[in-house]
Amino acid sequence: MANVRLYQFVTSPFCAKIRKILDYKGIDYELVEVDYVDRRNLLQASGQMMVPALTLPSGETITESDLIADRLEVAYPEPTIFPAHWRGIHIGLARYFDTEIEDALFRAAVTDEIEHYRRLGPDREALWRLVRERKYGIGFCDQMVRDQAANLERAAARLAPFDETLERRAFLLGQIGYADFALYGQLYYLGFTGEVKIPAQLANLRAFYDRMDRISALIESDPQG
Repeated sequence: MANVRLYQFVTSPFCAKIRKILDYKGIDYELVEVDYVDRRNLLQASGQMMVPALTLPSGETITESDLIADRLEVAYPEPTIFPAHWRGIHIGLARYFDTEIEDALFRAAVTDEIEHYRRLGPDREALWRLVRERKYGIGFCDQMVRDQAANLERAAARLAPFDETLERRAFLLGQIGYADFALYGQLYYLGFTGEVKIPAQLANLRAFYDRMDRISALIESDPQG
């Protein structure tokens, strides 16, 4: 059994980010899919109800993706996710992806998330809807379903500058780093069903997503890098 354990919801972009960092660093880990209704195993491990949560070999459990990434970098420094002299810009970009881009892509993915939790059972769908509608207002989920096409167009507009950036390079700043993992995590909203729904006009981002998705222990050699 792996000494590192990641508690996740499969639809979470922040969990996708941490999974890919673990893959990149070649860390053997156990993946624990948390039941959306019965979160007792998560609560026992971390003392709270949110994912991602990562249990280290020491038995300590860390929550929040930025804190998890920092701790992994300290414990497993090679290969690095913070290239020399570029840490600050990677953190700044990652925060933008995890807030502004997250909001746009979340809205575009609501239909797929509802369908995912509906397949798991009416109680899970009901709780997922309740949590979102307490935050965004009554009727939010159904409105997002109706607005799916428009939401995807808005998300594509937000992503277009990064598609342009990736036209002549494999990663955002040339060398892979934390911002790339954060962007991958958010794009995962459009890929968690198994069908990649990144708009076709964002061809460079589609290639980037595929490149990141195929990371295992070490990044593949890429002449554009």
